[in-house]
Amino acid sequence: MSQDLSMPNHNQSDPIVKRSRDLAWKIAPTLLLSFKYAWAGVSYAFITQRNFRIHTVIGTLAISLGVLLQLQPVELAVICLTIGLVLALELLNTAIESVVDLTVKQSYHELAKIAKDCAAGAVLIAALTSVFIAGSLLLPPLLTLVQSALQ
Repeated sequence: MSQDLSMPNHNQSDPIVKRSRDLAWKIAPTLLLSFKYAWAGVSYAFITQRNFRIHTVIGTLAISLGVLLQLQPVELAVICLTIGLVLALELLNTAIESVVDLTVKQSYHELAKIAKDCAAGAVLIAALTSVFIAGSLLLPPLLTLVQSALQ
């Protein structure tokens, strides 16, 4: 049985594209299929969500800078955890927005706005926390490196 895991093509009039996922309402029969579905979600977010791509790029730069500055493993782990939290919340934000859009279609509803705004606010708080943590771990060795290069 072949499953279509391709990304949906967006159409302005129909933002939700129907795909052939016969088992979508059941538990995935294999662990591999579970991972394929999860990867399809990550891929969808990366392809369609600008903020997910921005967080991915900034997170990659932060980790690279941490490796370059030879941070302690626990410091790199903290940076990775905060980046993971931001990306996970961005995925949840995308899921919540999709479910809300499915529910209200193209009409306005104050509760839909609240749900979307709160989900986006959760991502914002996590991203700001991540910037603070990465800054506090990366800036001191970076400033030391810059000062030693200037002398």
